[in-house]
Formats: sequence, structure tokens, C-alpha cells
Amino acid sequence: MKINDYYYDSANISLNESIAALIPASMIIIGNLSFFKSQEFMLWTIPFITYSFISFHFYLFRMKQSILSAKNMTNDKNEGYHHSLFTTRHLLLCYMNTPSPSLLLYFTDGNLAGRISKYRRKGLNGLRPSKMFALYNSKDEAMGFFEIKGKKTIKIGVFDKERTFLGCLEKKKLSWRKNKKELLDVAGSYIGAVEGSAVFMDEQVLNSEDMQEGRLRRGWMPIEWGLRFPEPNTPVLSFKGTLSERDKLLRMSFLINEFFIER
Repeated sequence: MKINDYYYDSANISLNESIAALIPASMIIIGNLSFFKSQEFMLWTIPFITYSFISFHFYLFRMKQSILSAKNMTNDKNEGYHHSLFTTRHLLLCYMNTPSPSLLLYFTDGNLAGRISKYRRKGLNGLRPSKMFALYNSKDEAMGFFEIKGKKTIKIGVFDKERTFLGCLEKKKLSWRKNKKELLDVAGSYIGAVEGSAVFMDEQVLNSEDMQEGRLRRGWMPIEWGLRFPEPNTPVLSFKGTLSERDKLLRMSFLINEFFIER
């Protein structure tokens, strides 16, 4: 799956929403013409028609992005050259807002690097509500797991693909607007924190010495990436190249909080 496929799928979601909004509007019109025959009653169609109109134009916008992105990827001489999910320095994130939402991770060349989505256990365990998410690579192989526990103090436990516990992200609510997010190792010792802006997306992953190890920013993208990602506000996730696979996996736990809890 390439980035143009994401824009195409997003366009189809908007088109379906546009068509769905016309159904209640049509029922109101038919019912009014058949029974009430009141001009005031027709006002109830305005919200549905407005939503359908907006969704349809968003469909056209996403289709334009899909066509433009596909064209630029075809002309890109570096297409197909990318690292693995854990060795690359930068990933671009796209949130797929569906009944079963996913966070899609892309290499800078527009190819899919992986995804984060809810993990469904096999057998009877799969019938119980799950608070576990999995990180999959481009081959749909599970590379790590994140389990959410707690309510007031939320802990996001991190496990590698062998289900070995690596540590957790602990989120404590200090006030109605402020939270404290700390990274803890296997023994529960402090190894870093996640700090960000309350106004715009700019999350920084810091180590125990307050040195930046990773960053998630929206609205920052080199011009050459914009040829394949025509949405300028696509979030960019960056990590230091010195982090190990396990270190990156542990620090990626803040994505669960950012996109699946706070969102």
C-alpha cells in the first residue's frame, strides 16, 4: 500500500459519507411531499444536504491528492528505496479514521512501512474487549505490542514480537489540561519523558538527561517529501539513529496515547 492508496481510500470514505447523508434528506423530502406538505418541514434537510456537499468536495480533494501523489511517485527515480521500519530515521503518519481505526506509517518515498491497529486475540479471547494494539511491518508481521491499563493513571505496556516486556509509558493526570508522561524500563525506573504543546502537535521524546531522542511534528516537511505527500500537515515522526529496535519500540508507545487515547 502506497501513500496514494491512502488518499484514494480516504476519498472513498468521504464519498460514502456524502451518499449516506442524502438518505435521511431524501426520506424527509418524500415524507413531507406525501403527508405534511410544509415548507418549514423541509428545513430539516439542510444539515444533511450541507454535510453531503462538504463530504463530496472532500472526496474530490482527496482524489486529486491521490492522483498527484501517484504521478509523483511514478516519476521518482528513488522509488522503492527505503530502510526497514526500525532503521529509518523518519516516518510519516496517516490516521485512517474507520470503525476499526489504524495509524499508517510511511517511508519518505511514499511506500508503506507499517501500521498500528487494535490487536485481536485468537479464539474465545478475541470476543473480549481488547485494549491491546500491535505494530505491524509492511508484510503484516507483528513487530511489537502495546497494552493499555488503568484509568486515572494510564500505563501503556510495551512488548516485543516475542511478547517480552520492555517497559511502559505512564501517563498521570496533574490537572484537567496537564498530564505527566514518563517512560519506564522493565524495573520501573525512569528513563525518559514525553513533552509536547497543548496547542499544536509537537511531541518530544526525551531521555533521562532531557536530551531529545525523538519528535513528532505536524506542519514540518521537506519540499521533496511534499511531492509524494501533498497534505502539508502530515505528521512526521523522527528518531535518533543511535536507538536500538527495542528502544524505538518502547518510545513509540506515545503514539498509542496520541492517536488512540487522546484522539
